[in-house]
Amino acid sequence: MRRTTVIAAAATAVALAALTACNDTENKNAAAPVPATTAAAAPATTAAETPTPTPTPVVTTPAPVVTTPAAPAGDFDPAKAVENASKEPYAVSLKMVTEVGGKAAGITTARQNLNTDYTGRGEMKIAEADLVVETVTTADATYTRMGPGEKWTKGPKSADTTALDYTVYAKLLLAQGPSARKGAETRDGVPTQHLSGHIDLEQIAEIDPRTYRSSKAKGISGFDFDQWIDAQGRTRYVEQGVVSKGAKAVNKVTFTDFGPAETFAAPAGAGAAAAS
Repeated sequence: MRRTTVIAAAATAVALAALTACNDTENKNAAAPVPATTAAAAPATTAAETPTPTPTPVVTTPAPVVTTPAAPAGDFDPAKAVENASKEPYAVSLKMVTEVGGKAAGITTARQNLNTDYTGRGEMKIAEADLVVETVTTADATYTRMGPGEKWTKGPKSADTTALDYTVYAKLLLAQGPSARKGAETRDGVPTQHLSGHIDLEQIAEIDPRTYRSSKAKGISGFDFDQWIDAQGRTRYVEQGVVSKGAKAVNKVTFTDFGPAETFAAPAGAGAAAAS
């Protein structure tokens, strides 16, 4: 179990550091001039008939129609979006791909609650070790098993078991000024704002202590961080790049299926598992 905990904690630590004419009608009915009438032969003292004057047509010019173009998708202030982001608990699905040296080293999928005490379920596949670690975190315990068919092991819920929505990271990037704002982009069909910058490790000591401790132990002093947020201030996608022991690692995290907070119960058959 300790081996499992160490592997899961290490991978999770690296992972966490894890909206859209008026047709002008021309007036062609103006009256045509009335032809002049030639008088019949008459005595010289009879005057010729006077021609009927031609009416002057009335021309009406339609008022121009002024339309205001719609704002481009993603044209919102990311700082205001983050500031006004809801603090209500919600559930979200995530997929994190960890690449080392350009190759996929691990894939984590999860469904979890954010903006509240962490609960959720997840599965982590570690390629090199051919290992699958499954976890379920309830309100008061954490259950772990080493892949389908294996037994669940129940353990106490760690005090620092957390999952970030990355809002705190967006604030760190926005604090870097205009250079961190890369503009509007669309991610998975959703209008977003792209933020980017370098974050020193000491900046996250208070806001993400678990990642801070793990990274510091590996000699990591900072990392590049790219984040895409939607108009509700929610993180839609993250890329976090670090260099450790000469190898570049990148965590790519996608957030989807936002919804109300959910209840995560102990997995079936876990009641007979021994506590660790």
